[in-house]
Formats: sequence, C-alpha cells, structure tokens
Amino acid sequence: MAENYYKEVLKQGLKEVQSAKASGRSAVLPALDDIIPADKSTKVVNLGLVSIPIKQIVGTKTSGRSSSFAPNFMPILEENSEFAVKWKHLCEAHLTEGIHDPIKAFEYMNRFYVLEGNKRVSVLKFFGADTIEGVVTRIMPERDGSEEIEIYYEFVVFYKYSKINYIEFSKRGCYTELLNLLGKEPDEEWTVDDQRTFAAAYHKFEKAYLQSGGDKLRSTIGDAMLSYLRLYRYDELVASDPADIKSNLKKMWEDVALKDEEEPIELKTDPPEETKAPLQGLISRVLPQSEPDVLQVAFIYDGAPTKSGWVHEHEEGRTYVQKVFEDKIDTVAYSNALDSDPYEVIVHAIEDGCTVIFTTSPRLIQASVKAAVDYPNVMIFNCSLNLSSRYILTYYARIYETKFILGAVAGSLSDSGKLGYVCDYPIYGQIAGINAFALGAQLTNPRAHVYLEWSSVKGADEAAKALAERDIHYISSQDTSKFLEDDRDTYGLSYVKGEKREALVNSVWCWGKYYEEILNRIFDKSLQAEYNNSDKALNYYWGMSAGVVDVWCDEKLQAPTRRLVDFLKESIKQNICIPFLTPLTTQSGEVIGEDSKSLTLEQIINMDYLVDNVIGEIPKYDELSPMGKATVDTAGIEKSQNDIVKEAEKKAGDEK
Repeated sequence: MAENYYKEVLKQGLKEVQSAKASGRSAVLPALDDIIPADKSTKVVNLGLVSIPIKQIVGTKTSGRSSSFAPNFMPILEENSEFAVKWKHLCEAHLTEGIHDPIKAFEYMNRFYVLEGNKRVSVLKFFGADTIEGVVTRIMPERDGSEEIEIYYEFVVFYKYSKINYIEFSKRGCYTELLNLLGKEPDEEWTVDDQRTFAAAYHKFEKAYLQSGGDKLRSTIGDAMLSYLRLYRYDELVASDPADIKSNLKKMWEDVALKDEEEPIELKTDPPEETKAPLQGLISRVLPQSEPDVLQVAFIYDGAPTKSGWVHEHEEGRTYVQKVFEDKIDTVAYSNALDSDPYEVIVHAIEDGCTVIFTTSPRLIQASVKAAVDYPNVMIFNCSLNLSSRYILTYYARIYETKFILGAVAGSLSDSGKLGYVCDYPIYGQIAGINAFALGAQLTNPRAHVYLEWSSVKGADEAAKALAERDIHYISSQDTSKFLEDDRDTYGLSYVKGEKREALVNSVWCWGKYYEEILNRIFDKSLQAEYNNSDKALNYYWGMSAGVVDVWCDEKLQAPTRRLVDFLKESIKQNICIPFLTPLTTQSGEVIGEDSKSLTLEQIINMDYLVDNVIGEIPKYDELSPMGKATVDTAGIEKSQNDIVKEAEKKAGDEK
C-alpha cells in the first residue's frame, strides 16, 4: 500500500515543481537559513512542545534538505531511492499506529521550518493532518516599524497567554479587538477549556467560510471571523453549526470580501452630482422599490438631548429637516439607545416603519451594521469616520477646517503665543482637529504653541484648570455647549481668566443642512445610484464647501478679526487656503509630505501624531474614562488601540 501512496505523492511533488517553474516560483522548499542571513543577530525563544498547524509548516531549517521536496512538501526523489524507502516506512507507521514522535522546528513570523522530521511532515501533509507536535524555537525578527512585523509582535503577546497560533490577521489591533469580543483581558491566561472551545468555534467558522468562497480571497480567515464576531456574539458562534454560520456569512459577505481590498473606503468630500444612470442590482438592498408616500426617518441617539450637547445638536438637525420637508417625511427620535441593547432599538425603529435611519454616535456602529445586515431593505447611516462596511453609510464633517480658523484667531489674539486645547477622545478626526488648530495658530503667530489636555482623562473642568495654571487664557474646548452631564465651563474658542469666561469663536455643526442634503439625494435617488456604482464602503466627509460646518463669531470680536474669519472661510471653501499644507513636522521631528502639497483626506483622517508646536500627547488607553475607552474601542485611532498591546507586551517581557 505504501508503494502506491509513494507513487501518488511523487506525482504530486513533480507536478508542483512544474507548476512552480512555470509561474516563476522557486521549485524547492524554502530554507530558513536562506531567509535569515547567518551574520544577522537574532533573539531566540524556546517555546517547548507546541501543537503546530500543518499548513503553517512551509520549509526546512537548512537548505541541505530542500532538494528532496517540492514546495508543497511532497517528495521528488525516485521510487528506488533511500529517501523513498524511509518515506514508505513512515507511511506504514502512520497507517498502523500513528506518528507520535515530535519534530524539531524553528518558528519565524508564525511560519515553521523543520530541523528534524521533514519526512514526518511530508507524510502527514499528504494524508491531510491538521497538526503535528513539535519542539519549537522561535526566532524573533528585528522591529523596523513595518506593518507585518508589528502585527507579528501583537501575535506574540496574544500567543503567550492563549497558546493559539492558527488565527492570523492582516491589520494591527485585531488581536486586541478579538480579545475584547471574547471578553478577555490582553494578559489573561487561557484555560485548556478556553483553548478547546475557541478551536472548535474557529474550525466551524473556517469550514463555513471556505465553503462560502473564502479560499478565493487574500484576506485571512481571522479577518473574516473578526468581522463576523462584530455582528454575532462569540457565544452565538460557539453554539452555531456550520450551516447557521454559512447562512449568516451569506448575509454579510460584502463586508467579508471588502477586507480583501487594499483601499476599502471611498471618501465623498462634497455632495455628489446628480446622476441619471439606471439603478439596478443592489438598489433593493438600500431602499424598497415601492416607497411609501411619507418617508419614515429615525434618529437614534446614544444619550438624551437634554443632557448631551452632541445629541442636542443632532436633535436640532432632526427638527430642522422635519420643517424643511414638511409632509414628505415623518421623523422620530429614539434617545438613550445605550441604556439597553442598541440593536434592539434600531429594530424597534424598523418595526415602526422607518426605512432611513441615522445613528448619531460611533458607539452605535456595531449595532448599525448588524441591523443593516439583518434588514437589507433599510438604509442606515452612522455618524463616524473610517468605517469599512458596505452595509451602512457613514457621515462626518471636516471640522478640522473650522479648527484651523479658530487656531488662526487664537494666534492673532495671544501676546504670549501660549494657547490651550481641550480635546475629548483620541478618535478618527479629532487628532486632525488638534493639528489644524496648531497650524492655524502658526499662520498668524509663528511663535504659537498649543498646550493639549484631554477631558476624557481628567474631565473638562480639570483640563481647563491645568491650562489656567500655565497662565493660558485662549483655550479651544469642545464645540457643543454645556449640559447636565458635562462639567465644562467654556466651549469653542474662549478667553478664560479667573472667573471671566468669554466665548469668542466657535465651530458650528450644521447637522440640519447635512441631513437635508442626504434626504434630498435619497428622494432624487442619486445617493442610491452612487452606492450601487461603488464596490467600496462609502464615507461622506463633507466640509465648509457643502455648508455642513461653519464658524460663529461673537459680536465683541473686533472687525479685523471678523474679517480674518470671513477671509479664511471663503478661502477654505474655494480650496485656496489648505490647512494641511506640507511639509509638516511632527513632535518627534519627522517631516511629512512634500513642498506645497496637501495631505490626502486619508492621511488627515488617520493622523496618529501631533505637529511640533503642540505640547502634550495622545493619552494612553488605560488613562481614559470608561466612556473614553468605549468610544476608542469602536472608533479610536490606531495609536490608542495599540497601547493595550504594548502594555501586555511589556508585561509579557517582564515575566520572562
């Protein structure tokens, strides 16, 4: 029997060699010694006995054994060779009693290279085994800041506590998010039962994913599983059978496939032009073909208008569009969605007949996507930035444009050049606001420095006091006014000295205008056409040119300052004044961009650095308030999310 098996395995090996040569690939197994030069200093860690996923064994340690195998570990030596005889003996042993002796291997970047036991691996790969036991030595790569190596270092921390080595991701922060979705801390030791339960869930998901066509995607099974767990709880996955998982995957497949795109998000910077293109295909997923006489529109808030300035301004936007559209729409508000299950609140709105839903907080993202997947005939918008989902549309305002103007005003008014800035959360869009304010201040006062404090760390009142203690009087705070659950004394750009609090200039979110424009586009169907003509996640990121943000000035401001504001507003609208004109210099001294070029919107949104005239830093995750952590969990910049990994990594290193 082993004779016949060797004939088959030899045929597979030679076929793989031919295929490799035809496609320009190496026709032999990779050797780790060829990947890591002998003169390169490396750190090694002994992992002991490890259950090694067979599919992650990709080569040998030394090049001397490479010539015996094809790249798929199938033999390529003739049937009467000594190698073939030994392979057949191992084959017989596997069929009669199993292969029990562990191999010896090196792990590098979560791929395994065999030192002893190449033929054992070959036999088990031929028979489709999932794992093999091995005594493993890990070789740590040198950190160079690259995405691939940083992801690997996150994996190393994850593996230390979980002993799970078969789930992989293509982006930073995913191991942390996975642990959060599993209800585990980054430094929490997994029990044997934890490992077995997760393995069973993972392999069920893997089966359903591959049956759904996942083998045709470049993204990892881990990427897809993470998308799945954002919508369906881990305990639901554990209890599901592969058929249920496959059914759920079918409903959310566009988001799974979207992870395969290098640029999954399409930013829309201004209201789109009307289109007369025929609407086909996915339009039925966006809005029912048979529309009611009155469009039912829901606004779902994470808090209450009487207690939150942010919610209050969205509520004003709702009442504005109700007046504008009169009997064409019927709007209804649902407050305090986070006091219960926000998904159920959205479902309640759908059951009330709403076919267009605005969820006005990043903390409602996951519930919004899940509802959109489960109710494909409803159009759901979430007020956030940088979300890659095909099932909802996101919208936000380029508030950094107004912050640039506020900074210019502050710089022009301050004799000392010392300015203050109180920010709330380190989420997408907010870092751009800080940097825009600082650059605007430099425009009118080259000596200006911006001292940064965070309300999500100390509270707004304490943050303002910290600035006052530095004798700073011009302070930019949040852009919404004080409400019951808010301890701030000022908002916008204010002059603060002792008991004196004077609001001077403020950013204005014109949510009513934003909602009016979106609803107009729904009525004329240009928005639906835009959705159907794109295969990416649509993020609407409109600014002053669209009239969705503005700057308010107090009457006490002198005429020259008011003229400065008007001049900058018009210049930004006409794209004459560019807030992020490069080159920019960061706090660390890094120079970003070329001469007289503007950063792209993607670069602006993803800022995780502060420019060099900002004094302060982005807070660590553990420093944030509970609400701050909850917000960062869903919409935080990568820097804050990765703080969790760094802390666990440090602890893991200290324990060695």
